[in-house]
Amino acid sequence: MDAVFSAVADATRRSMLDRLRGGELTVSQLAEPYAMSLNAVSKHIKTLERAGLVRREIRGREHSCRLHAERFADATKWMNYYTEFWSERMDALEEHLIAKRKRGGA
Repeated sequence: MDAVFSAVADATRRSMLDRLRGGELTVSQLAEPYAMSLNAVSKHIKTLERAGLVRREIRGREHSCRLHAERFADATKWMNYYTEFWSERMDALEEHLIAKRKRGGA
């Protein structure tokens, strides 16, 4: 899970993941909107691959990438736990503040 969060911490990699939602892209296609070398793009892709978020397939000279979204499941589960945790605490705070206001407290 650390690798997933580390990979998505970078705006360029998040953008690449967004682009791959539309389907498989070659490395060159994936690199098009970024003002960086293919080598730099490849490093970003390798980070996404190590996190298990992207799969690369080599066909001859062409490298194609596709999203492997299943790796988001553990991270999503972890985030959902804390969403529920904080939601419950905020609900309790809201109830406390409403009760305090009704008693005439500030």
